[in-house]
Amino acid sequence: MRLYRTLSGAVVEHEDNCFLVESLNWDSLLSSDDPGLILREELSADLRIKGLTDVALLPPMGSQEVWAAGVTYLRSRAARMEESKSGGDFYDRVYVAERPELFFKATPNRVVGDHGKVAIRRDASWSVPEPELTLLVSATGKITGYTIGNDMSSRDIEGENPLYLPQAKVYSRSCALGPCILLTPEPLPATASITLAILRRGNCAFSGSTTLESMKRDPKVLVEYLFRDNVFPTGCFLLTGTGIVPPDSFTLQHGDEIRISIDGIGTLTNFVG
Repeated sequence: MRLYRTLSGAVVEHEDNCFLVESLNWDSLLSSDDPGLILREELSADLRIKGLTDVALLPPMGSQEVWAAGVTYLRSRAARMEESKSGGDFYDRVYVAERPELFFKATPNRVVGDHGKVAIRRDASWSVPEPELTLLVSATGKITGYTIGNDMSSRDIEGENPLYLPQAKVYSRSCALGPCILLTPEPLPATASITLAILRRGNCAFSGSTTLESMKRDPKVLVEYLFRDNVFPTGCFLLTGTGIVPPDSFTLQHGDEIRISIDGIGTLTNFVG
């Protein structure tokens, strides 16, 4: 089951049909331990629609916070160590440590949806997208779904000093989620691929791919650490880190198109503006 948010309400893809649910309490739904069951009870023949063609999509969220995990892939560890002006051995220590790196990423007003415009900081000279599998987590800490996240990052700011991480990561339109939430209690297969393509004036400026098998951290363990001494009454989203990092010579430019695809979920497209 896939759940989309539109200006008209929620669109649910279920068993090869699409349904429009105009009045939906997103916070109540996403905080629950079984949102799929709740939605199935709402669906009926009179709610069936033709599909999602030419429908503007919003971020599939209510008031949830977005958090993120860092240095969960070997490629991310290497990139962070390369960019750090202080040597970066602390990234290596995080990669092998029992405790993961977790940080706050965005409030809903900082998040854009599919085909929305993400931003690069005006005071940054080295900006990249970070394609990430994103968990939907219920209020009780149960993983109930998956979406695609774009963790926009200012690598030069973080590289100057790791204490600048909030400035490198948290700003207006620094995060994108979508195009939908895949609602399932089952984990995605380790073979599921994540791909990133960045288009500039119609040409591919960068592309890369990885699989979930390359993720060092178990998503359930990341959630367990996030929920230690933390409460999320409406649930939350957790980005699980990136395994695709463009080369040091690459930085985003205004007008670039970013496409992130994850098997089983779809493709999140954003523009830099």
